[in-house]
Formats: sequence, C-alpha cells, structure tokens
Amino acid sequence: MSKPNFSLSRRNLLKGAGAVAGVAAASTLGSSVAFAAPKTIKIGYVTPKTGPLAPFAEADEFVIGQMRELFKGGLDINGTKHPIEIIVKDSQSSPNRAADVASELILNDEVNLMLVASTPETTNPVSDQCELNEVPCISTVAPWQPWFFTRGGKPETGFDWTYHFFWGLEDIISVFNDMWSSPTISHNKVVGGLWPNDGDGNAWGDGKIGFPPVLEKSGYKIVDPGRYQNLTDDFSAQISAYKKAGAEIVTGVPIPPDFTTFWTQAAQQGFKPKIVTAGKALLFPVGLEALGDKGHNLSCEVWWSPSHPFISTLTQQSAQNIADDFTKATGKQWTQPIGFAHALFEIATDVLKRTQDLDSNESVRDAVASTNLETLVGRVKWGGNGPFKNVAKTPLVGGQWRHQGNAKYELEIVSNKGAEMISTQGILEPIM
Repeated sequence: MSKPNFSLSRRNLLKGAGAVAGVAAASTLGSSVAFAAPKTIKIGYVTPKTGPLAPFAEADEFVIGQMRELFKGGLDINGTKHPIEIIVKDSQSSPNRAADVASELILNDEVNLMLVASTPETTNPVSDQCELNEVPCISTVAPWQPWFFTRGGKPETGFDWTYHFFWGLEDIISVFNDMWSSPTISHNKVVGGLWPNDGDGNAWGDGKIGFPPVLEKSGYKIVDPGRYQNLTDDFSAQISAYKKAGAEIVTGVPIPPDFTTFWTQAAQQGFKPKIVTAGKALLFPVGLEALGDKGHNLSCEVWWSPSHPFISTLTQQSAQNIADDFTKATGKQWTQPIGFAHALFEIATDVLKRTQDLDSNESVRDAVASTNLETLVGRVKWGGNGPFKNVAKTPLVGGQWRHQGNAKYELEIVSNKGAEMISTQGILEPIM
C-alpha cells in the first residue's frame, strides 16, 4: 500500500502560507470585507435652545433623550443594526448662527440626514444650506408659506433636497376666523395686526398671501401700523393706531418677550381689546405665566396637544402618554413642540429603514420624498398631502388659555374647524 504524498511545491506552499496569513490578519484586525462594522448613521438636529425663541426648544432635551434611549442598540435597516448618532446644534435664535451650525453638521460631521425645527429664522437657513450642499433635510414648526416662498420656492419645481411638514397660513386664518365667530362675543370686526419684521411677520402680514386679503373678504377691517423690529421696547405707535381705529381684536405673531412688553404697555395705555389671538408668543405656558393673571382668555393656534388622537410609531404611546411622560421627567407642563420634535424622529426612522443605499444622499432623499406615515401629529405624506411636492400639511385647531388661579394656565381647544377628529373643550370667551 503506497503512502500518501504530503510533499508540496514551493508555489503551493507560498499560496497556502498567504491564505493562512490572510485569515490571521482578518482575525486580528477585523477584515473590512468580511467583518466590516455597520455604518454609523448621523442625524443632525438644529434648534433654538437659547435666545428669544428658546420656548420652542423647551421639549428638545426630553425628546432627544427618548430617541437616544430608543436607538442605543442601533436601528435595524435591511437586516443590519446600524448605530445612530444624533448631533444637536443650537441656533441661538439667530438665522446666521443657524446657517453656520448647519454648515458644520454637513461639512465637518458629514450627517446623513438633517432635521430642523422652529420658526423660519431656524428652518430656512438650515434648509438653504442643505439644498446648497445636496443633503436631505426635513423641517417643521414654521408655516409652509414663509418656509417655501421666502426661500424662492417655485410651485412648478419646488426644491430638490428639502422637505417640510406643518400647516399653512390658510389653515391658521380659518381657525382664527372660526374662533372669532364665537356666539359668546360680539365685536366690530376691526383687527389690529401685530406683525414683526421677520420671516413670520412679513408672511402673515403680506397683502397677497397673508392675513389681510383673506380677512378683508370676510368683512374685517385690518389696522396695520407696519412692521416693527423684534425685541423692541416701545409699542406706543401700534397701541395708538389700534385705539384710534377702535380695534376690538388683535392678532399677530410676536416673539414671546415682545408680546409681554406689548400687553403690559396696552394695559398701561388703556387699550382693552375683546379678543387677542396670536401665534408664537402665546403658544407656551411659560409665556402666559410671565403675564401673571393678565393672560386669561388669550388665544392661539394649537398644532399639538395631549388630546390629539394620534399614536407614536416609535413608542406606541398616545399623545396623552407622551405629554404625561414629559411632565414626569421635567416637572413642567406639556408644550406644543413635543409632538413635532417627536414626529421628526418618527419620520427620520421610517426614512432610514426604507433607504436602499445608506451611502447615497440621493437614496436617502428619495426615501424622504416617498414618506407616507401616520405620526404623533397626524399623517405626513409628501406629494399627496400638501400644496407642493415638498410640503405636507398637518391638522390645526384653536385654543384659549384659562388662568387657574395658581399662576398656572390650561389651554382648552375651542375650535376644530377642518380637524374634527380633535375634540373641543369649550368655546372662545371674551378677555374681559
């Protein structure tokens, strides 16, 4: 019986040695082919954590904490768990700062997806940087008109990289008009416009797309003293114009500190309208508490509340559950931006799960564009639930603040025209 031949040629020996060395190297270093670590997905988030717009960001720490807990084990995308890194930047309530930190996130951090919230002063410069650098961006908490038209958006083409979800001026005008039709209040339909010289104020007071043309068609007379600069310390000109015209309603979109100044000076100068319905400044409990007991029956739009009948796709919690968790974690009253900050990450998660190629900005962008998701703030669907391909609209209702006698205020929903799935809790009552 012949013995097996174990002799090896030099060629085969070298090939064998090379194969063994390759396996050893792979075991020692981690082969970039066979054992590559999953790609870390970077999400940028720009928000006004400081400055006069800070109340918009009051819920961010809570929401970001929730998200980091949810993502700590990675996100399953096409069968692979990918680490998720959320990088938060403070715009400091400055458009210039917002643009700068967006640029940092794009060029230095190389984020895969940008999220941004809270007023055109934050959303617009961030969106512009993303459009310029071809990075997919999702924005919210700014009416769609100042987000779209102020940035030069054209209805026939829209934008390539930036997508927005919120309501529009047509929605808020309808809600305000419905509230002002309350059977408990008679008024002369003379409205004072308190519109600042910023993205929101210029859009809301615009003679073509803003409040004036629509309200005038409904029989209202508009008293517009002109635009004022944010953080002004004297509203005497506005108050004098309203008094001279006999305005019984005031509406506008001042930043929180400016409304406090205006309302204090209005009382000092004997101006007592029957209705004050304003965006921005009257959205947050902290803004009402700054007025002492003089905020009773002031009113505003309501984009999200604990009574909204929507469920989170990430936590399966109701709006009420999440509002309760916020109060338990912070000791503070719920605030409207909670729902939209949460929804940003619901959409981001859904987008990433549907992205075909995580190394391609175009692939991420295409997943954003095809979003059709029921979120904590309602359905978000681009290309089917808005006026243009880059805009998805969410429901809007109206609310009025009731002073509780303990320095606290509760916001009651008093108008649900166009959003009847959200229940009302009362009707608009006069300030006095």
